[in-house]
Amino acid sequence: MNLEHKVAIVTGVSKGIGLSIAQSLLDKNVKVAGWSRSAPADLSHENFLFVETDVANEESVKSAYKHTVSAFGEDIRILINNAGYGVYGPIDETKTEDWLGMFNVNVHGIFYCTQAVVPNMKKVEEGHVINISSIAGLNPVKNMVGYAATKHAVTGLSHSLFMELRDFGIKVTCIYPGSVETNFFDKLEAFGTSSNKMMPEDIASTVVHCLESNPNYHHVDIEVRPLRPKG
Repeated sequence: MNLEHKVAIVTGVSKGIGLSIAQSLLDKNVKVAGWSRSAPADLSHENFLFVETDVANEESVKSAYKHTVSAFGEDIRILINNAGYGVYGPIDETKTEDWLGMFNVNVHGIFYCTQAVVPNMKKVEEGHVINISSIAGLNPVKNMVGYAATKHAVTGLSHSLFMELRDFGIKVTCIYPGSVETNFFDKLEAFGTSSNKMMPEDIASTVVHCLESNPNYHHVDIEVRPLRPKG
């Protein structure tokens, strides 16, 4: 896809991977609507629109979509489903509200956002949905049952969506990062993550690479990890 002047939605844009993706797309002259509950502190650009959004809330997503269309038009060709979070702890100590909260953001949020943009992508027969998942969507993770369950759901969602939309010229890619230098691990010291993490800009570069690929060349699954996780 030629990215110049295309319109993209990036969820979870306030920091970390989402912020880096938004910045990388802006560098490619993409118009970016950033959807998250809080605005990024260090992003100001004429082609950037922040829309306060709770992706776990269907009405909030519908409102954000209307706001985005009002500003940039309905021809949205790119959706980056990046918003997500995890709660650490054994299953018998996991609160029901945390379990439901993770599913509402990590899974239902992707459903709401994707459902909003797909009709027009079908109409123009071009579009790319990229879901930022986790290696927890491919592997079991001790003491993160809820998070792993949501990310396994994202795997199934992404694969089925790819099969559903390919005949409309719409790509669906799922990216599974290992440990990335973000605030995700701030409260997870016990998780034993690597000391030599990837950077958010690394994930953003992968996203851009996928988006710019030949129309008939489709990345379905991409697993990325630090080469030397212990440095």
